[in-house]
Amino acid sequence: MSDFKQLAADLAKVVGDYYVLSANVDLALYENDAETLDMARPDLVVLPGTTEEVAEVVKIATRYQVPFTPRGAGTGLSGGVTTVYGGICLALTRLTKVLSVDADEQIAHVEVGVTNLAVSRASQEYGLYFAPDPSSQVASTIGGNLAENAGGAHCLKYGMTTSHVLGVKFVLPNGDITTIGSGYRDSLGLDLLGVVVGSEGTLGIATEAYLRLTPKAQGVQTMLAYFESLEAGGQAVSDIIAAGVIPAAMEMIDRLSYGCVEESFHLGLNLNAGALLIVELDGALPVISAQRSIVEAIIQANNAIETKWASNDQERAMIWKARKSAFAALGRLAPHAYVLDGVIPRSRLKEAILAIDKIGKEHNVLISNIYHAGDGNLHPALLYDRNKEDEVRNILLAAKEILELCVKLGGTLSGEHGIGIEKLMEMPFAFSEKDIEAMARLKRCFNPQELCNPGKLIPTPKTCGESGRRPLLRYKIISC
Repeated sequence: MSDFKQLAADLAKVVGDYYVLSANVDLALYENDAETLDMARPDLVVLPGTTEEVAEVVKIATRYQVPFTPRGAGTGLSGGVTTVYGGICLALTRLTKVLSVDADEQIAHVEVGVTNLAVSRASQEYGLYFAPDPSSQVASTIGGNLAENAGGAHCLKYGMTTSHVLGVKFVLPNGDITTIGSGYRDSLGLDLLGVVVGSEGTLGIATEAYLRLTPKAQGVQTMLAYFESLEAGGQAVSDIIAAGVIPAAMEMIDRLSYGCVEESFHLGLNLNAGALLIVELDGALPVISAQRSIVEAIIQANNAIETKWASNDQERAMIWKARKSAFAALGRLAPHAYVLDGVIPRSRLKEAILAIDKIGKEHNVLISNIYHAGDGNLHPALLYDRNKEDEVRNILLAAKEILELCVKLGGTLSGEHGIGIEKLMEMPFAFSEKDIEAMARLKRCFNPQELCNPGKLIPTPKTCGESGRRPLLRYKIISC
């Protein structure tokens, strides 16, 4: 479709002129998410304010045969909201109501534009919170959490988003409104909710969600430990899990990363170590006490340089600041960071660390390592300058090898960021042609016209450079 004026006029009748954007300066704000290598500008941005408006926008787009891509806060890291086929960017950031909190049933009913952290804040007076905690939780929305099945530091003990969603109000790609799951703990029938959560907006658009809330633990204790190397810290992580202790979180950061944090925020971190490990225990106080003894013994057995337990909430917050500000602090080293999201078995963490270091050196790429170490979720950040073609080529080649390594070690391509457009061509590393075709068939059941977030998740068509009508930098520089 070459002329979007009439489409824009029809959409404005539904949402109002103010909420249909077509000026280039406005569209430029929606051409990518936090995965900044891939950019594709939409033709229109539409900001509906209700479920019914979302449904009407979808019906109009379908009538015009124009693709539409749902978008939350744009904090994703796999290009899941990048409009590679152009068309409409359907931004859900006006759906910001916490509709109810049922303290007795421990359930929150929210619109999907509510931020992750806002759900916990709305629940805290009842001693409850929303357990998934991605690093972007201050900004990331529930809709994006659902689409990518987000995790976070505490998913080691509490699980991914899918474990905390009871139901969604859902707009299908033909504009029909339905409810999948329910606001109760048990829902009869097929587990379509398990299909929808993590489908990256390719099966329809969630507009409301019923979320499972978690009671706050009786106690929380957080430790910071320093090691000579990532390998030593990784072994400590494996030993803690092998001893039967499941901490609330175990996060590991290399010296390169936390050194940038220290330069930025002056937290008093030990710059003489090679790795920093955060271990957080929570639960009943006697349980924490027993687990703490085991953790301390293992940490010392792995020759920790220094350990420190937070003595109050302020110190605990400072420890977590070292982790949650790490990616932002890397801006001191390079203008861009390509953040990967692979998973490996915990028992092979040391092997993965050494192999990733070798891959970085072979491709002349500086790699910062930040890990959800407890569950083997790796986040190597490949540092580069997007304006230098040779650096872009190097990071793409290195990234491909790292993802292939994760699969070869017995892991998979993504722990929480999703496939999006970033890992499309790597899907055959983890799935056979029959597997991919089965997923494509399921997608077509919901989205037969391929108008809802096209070009994502499923690698069809299979050749590089054909993921959409908007040419992407990665395909200009490197082939399959």
